[in-house]
Amino acid sequence: MFFASDNAGPAHPKVMEALVKANAGYAMGYGAEPIMDEVRASIREIFEAPDAAVYLVINGTSANSILLGTMSQPWQTIFCTDCAHIHEDECNAPEFYTGAKLTLVPTVDGKMTTDGLRAKILAEQNRGVHGPQRGPLSLTQVTEKGTIYALDEIRALTSVAREYGLKTHLDGARFANALVALDCSPAEMTWKAGVDTVSFGGTKNGAMGVEACVIFDPDLAWEFELRRKRGGHLLSKHRYLSAQMQAYLEDGLWLDMARAANARCAQLAAGLAAHNVARMLYQPQANIIFFEMPRAEHKRMLDAGAVYYVISGDPQVGDPDEPLIGRLVTDWSASEDAVNGFLSHLRG
Repeated sequence: MFFASDNAGPAHPKVMEALVKANAGYAMGYGAEPIMDEVRASIREIFEAPDAAVYLVINGTSANSILLGTMSQPWQTIFCTDCAHIHEDECNAPEFYTGAKLTLVPTVDGKMTTDGLRAKILAEQNRGVHGPQRGPLSLTQVTEKGTIYALDEIRALTSVAREYGLKTHLDGARFANALVALDCSPAEMTWKAGVDTVSFGGTKNGAMGVEACVIFDPDLAWEFELRRKRGGHLLSKHRYLSAQMQAYLEDGLWLDMARAANARCAQLAAGLAAHNVARMLYQPQANIIFFEMPRAEHKRMLDAGAVYYVISGDPQVGDPDEPLIGRLVTDWSASEDAVNGFLSHLRG
């Protein structure tokens, strides 16, 4: 009954096997290993982008921050949601790597709207040299509330950004979960919808620790390489990143794992909806559920062995009837038995 985070799940055995295989003998470092050529070709094929620049880093924070650094200047502001991961969970790493500030766009169900984005864009670059200049847009897909931008929503937001000459970055830490939920192609969810760069996540979806930075404008490639090196994220033994990504992509493993995680989330959501003790705050569309129930019920579930985050108060101390918000996240390895076990402990 472990639903705290998809970061806490195991790496897929095929990923671990690939690491062991890559560990044999010698290989050139810094991305010059032959496996990286295969990975780059695979990602270009998956995204239908033969000219895309593809680089690997070890985590999502570095992927997002270095990409945004490549896309912005220190005197600019980056437009993101008020619940974006780059705002809430990266310890100002985007600001550190870019020198820019973040402008927060209000959300509805975790997503920004075109009206909200336009209002924030119009509020900037009006004070000449005294104020921040407009910089890139950053979207999170899946959002931090477990919701998903539809393709037409992405197209509408990137269209607003383009009106003002701004590029768009996609934080795709849970890219695969969104993709299988939308039943579309990677190209349709990115460059065909106006996205310029993507943090293509693997770590939350069964890799040990690897993310791909996909840049559709090859003119940005060299600057990214310099920023990655300067920022300390060019691994010397790069083959261990390439091996993970190769296994992740092979035979559609990345999609299979995302489908498994989403299916367990749907099972959890259906079970929660059948119990009057819990109320879902957003319609779960991928592998994350936010729900509310009384403190006493959270305490009872945690005491029974369920593992998840209660994020709006102490589940052990306080009014037993006070509603607290909990978050459930499923990963590729979550089992039907684990979900059924969780649901069996719910009252009502």
